[in-house]
Formats: sequence, structure tokens, C-alpha cells
Amino acid sequence: MKPKKTNSGIDFSYDANLASKLNAEEPISKTQLKAEADEQQALGVRLTELPKDKLLKLDLPDAVVTAVLDSKKITANGATRRHKQYLGRLMREIDNAPILEQLARWDGKHTAENAYFHGLERWRDRMIADADVLAEFIALYPQTDIQQLRTLIRNAQKELAAGKPPKSSREIFRLLREVTQVTQENSDAESNYTPTDELDNNV
Repeated sequence: MKPKKTNSGIDFSYDANLASKLNAEEPISKTQLKAEADEQQALGVRLTELPKDKLLKLDLPDAVVTAVLDSKKITANGATRRHKQYLGRLMREIDNAPILEQLARWDGKHTAENAYFHGLERWRDRMIADADVLAEFIALYPQTDIQQLRTLIRNAQKELAAGKPPKSSREIFRLLREVTQVTQENSDAESNYTPTDELDNNV
């Protein structure tokens, strides 16, 4: 028997299977719950890695701030594991979205700053290896003190050939940063960044 239709031609017959699908609530699996708990615990651990000034900027509940700061005092393996679980429980009680958004902004800014500094290192290394590169840089930044930079490049080449500490190389980096930083935003990482050669040479 064909289902009855109204004058409008629309089929209003009852579909038990469809109604069952619409009314049924999709249960949350244990695997999904475990994954969410792991994510919230990982977020809590991520907070323990932040410096205190950034932690306080997140406007977290006092209990979370206290737990994060206390985690730095715990060293025993068993206690550390339990404290991470405690942090995870606390994170489940608050809205994580604003925290994740702020962390993403900080991560993006940090990445951009690192790219900027590594770009300066590449300019410096190319200048020391090839004197013609200086002209490329001056074309982009005509306000550069050409004589000072040329002298530093010559000194850096001599230090490199003699196997001496790269004092002039570091001075070139600082000069390039001074010339170019007018186009860069002020940042915390800028003052804390250490050029690669300073890490490799304890002088």
C-alpha cells in the first residue's frame, strides 16, 4: 500500500527508523573521553612551562595558578604523575578555548620573531662569505652605516681565518638588528634571543 499524501503532495507517513535516529543521543565513547582528558592534562602541563608573567596574563582561577606553580616544586615521579592528573581535572572545570587562543597567538609571534632573527643571521653569514652581499643589504636599508659595517665584515673575516672567537660577527648581528628592527614589533623574545654563534662559543 502506498503512503497517504496530503493535497500538497508531501509525504507525512511515519518513518520509525528515521524518528529513532533523530531522537537517539549519540553516546560519548570511553576512547573519546580519554582523549579529551589527555588533551586537558597536556594543556595543564603546557601551562607549567610558561614563565610566571605569561601565566598570570591568562586570567586563570586561583586554584589552577596555584597548582601550576606548585608543579615546579614536585620532583618525585609518582607525585609528578598524580599532580598532572590533578591539573587535568582542574582544566576540565574551566573553558579552555581562551587559553588555547592566547597560546596560539604567543606561539605565532614567537615563530615570526625567530624567523626574523634567523634572517639576520643569514644576512651576516652571507656578508662575511661574499663582500658583494653588502651592496644588496644597503639597497634595502640605505640608512646603514656602511663604513662601520664594512669594517666589521673585514674583522669578522680575519677572525674566521685565524680561528678566533667571532666577536665581530656578533657585532654585525647587533648592527643589522638595530638597522632593521624599526620595522619589527617590540617583543620579549627580542631581548632574550641569543645568536647561534654565541651559544656555540662560550667567550
